[in-house]
Amino acid sequence: MDSNNSNGYWFLDTFVQIRVSGDSNADEISVLEHHAYHGDSPPLHIHHSEDELFVVLEGEFRFVIGSGEHRLIPGQSILAPKGIPHAYRVESEEGGKWLTITTGHDFENFVKAASRPAEEQVLPERHGPPTEAFKAQLAAKSAEYNIEIVGPPLH
Repeated sequence: MDSNNSNGYWFLDTFVQIRVSGDSNADEISVLEHHAYHGDSPPLHIHHSEDELFVVLEGEFRFVIGSGEHRLIPGQSILAPKGIPHAYRVESEEGGKWLTITTGHDFENFVKAASRPAEEQVLPERHGPPTEAFKAQLAAKSAEYNIEIVGPPLH
């Protein structure tokens, strides 16, 4: 568990808990648990420094990785290799939960930098569509952690 913030983080419209911090081990393995609302989708993006392994815990998801589209349910996993554009969308009405596992912890550090400490272990209040200024800020912050935004969220 991340000792920096026992309540977790509100990352955009999701709730994230760091289960294993890359700061705590020689291989910099990070395990983050996410909880999101129905329809949640990050912008299409590329991680330039690390692969991302997703493990679905609850709900149904649609992943786009490169030119492929995949539907996942609890117990299934998928790898988004570094250098390949990818995004997901939570398709289940009740929302979804999943793990993100990386070696190297640019993504973990990005989540910490782009989040606010969660006041309690629940989903944050939803925000409306992002403004152009927010999109620009997110793209700039992503780039600091070797993540490039290359397209819109999935619909």
